[in-house]
Amino acid sequence: MGKIEVKKDKPSSGEQEKNKLKRTKKQKKKKFWKNNPTIATQQAEIKKISAILPPKKPEDFSSNWKALQALLTSEKSSTITESAPAKPFKKEEKLPKLGRQKADPLIKENASSVSTVKEVPTDDRKPKSATENAGIINKGSEKRRLLQAKGDEKPSKHHKKKAAETSIPETPKLDLWFDDVDPDDIEAALGPEAGQIARKMQGLPEKKSDAVDMILVKDRAFEGLTRTVAIDCEMVGVGTDGEESIVARVSIVNQFGKCIYDKYVRPTERVTDYRTEFSGIRPGNIKNGEDFKVVQKEVSEILRGRILVGHAVHNDLKILFLDHPKKATRDTQKYKPFRKEVKSGRPSLKLLCEKILNVRVQTGEHSSVQDAQAAMRLYTMEKKNWESGIKEKYNKTKVEPKKIEQTSLD
Repeated sequence: MGKIEVKKDKPSSGEQEKNKLKRTKKQKKKKFWKNNPTIATQQAEIKKISAILPPKKPEDFSSNWKALQALLTSEKSSTITESAPAKPFKKEEKLPKLGRQKADPLIKENASSVSTVKEVPTDDRKPKSATENAGIINKGSEKRRLLQAKGDEKPSKHHKKKAAETSIPETPKLDLWFDDVDPDDIEAALGPEAGQIARKMQGLPEKKSDAVDMILVKDRAFEGLTRTVAIDCEMVGVGTDGEESIVARVSIVNQFGKCIYDKYVRPTERVTDYRTEFSGIRPGNIKNGEDFKVVQKEVSEILRGRILVGHAVHNDLKILFLDHPKKATRDTQKYKPFRKEVKSGRPSLKLLCEKILNVRVQTGEHSSVQDAQAAMRLYTMEKKNWESGIKEKYNKTKVEPKKIEQTSLD
């Protein structure tokens, strides 16, 4: 008999396309795994690793865990027999019962060398609290407790370290200062506290508060010579009783309160009273001061052709052996509106500042710079009225002689 040939139906065009897609996908996968062999190994390792579940039956516990349990029970019995005379444990300090616990992979195989157990808290189990951890007592801690009860405890290494740390005294902080350094420079570099300490160490008066300077001195103003200047001098006593005075310091400020001249004067006679509580002058200030004649010449050049302001300024001119025109002199002590306001015939600079400027000056040792600034501030407050009054005064004196001459001619 002849063979019967079974003709297979050719796959349709849609099936052919599907087969082609499957082949292309397989080819792409092969190429991807060839190009990325590390990913394949990682996935293989992940498949190999299986989760180790904790043992449920007591037979499944490891020999290490059983040995550790036996060791802890033996220690417990030995400590109870040794610590019979000691105080009984409180309810909170009782050892917890060792029940079924999860096998820990960190336990060593040698049961005899095991002293402590490292427990790694997993996501399923919370870490033990301090009271629960206190129940598991190792050998060393139990011995220390027994020694504490007997009173024969030896200090541990940690206690020795703490005792050594507490016994070592702190090294005292040394304040190193240089006598020839200006306290203002120290204050600029290290701060106001350092400046105050430097002034105390050098025996200098404390710097006045910035609040006073804000009122007496104009901020960001011209710092050179102006048409109007104010002067003040500090004096020391000479002679047997120190009643006679000589100049020790001269300070001049401009119209805005900026100091343009400030010098200590070397004494021409032996000083018997420095008047430090009022003048602020000390022997070290005037020992290396400027020569009197040099200061006198420099001050006279500054005052020439300018309006001079001061408080009882005639005393300052007298001590410097200088003279200044009355027309160009403004004395805050003699200004009548100030006298009326303060109700005093000869008001002090301190009183005028308190009543008019609402500022306290000369609270301790005087400063010639600050006194000159205070006098200038008083003048600038009444400058318009003061100058208009002087113009009227001198205009009348000029007109009156002319009228007298005309009447005599008639």
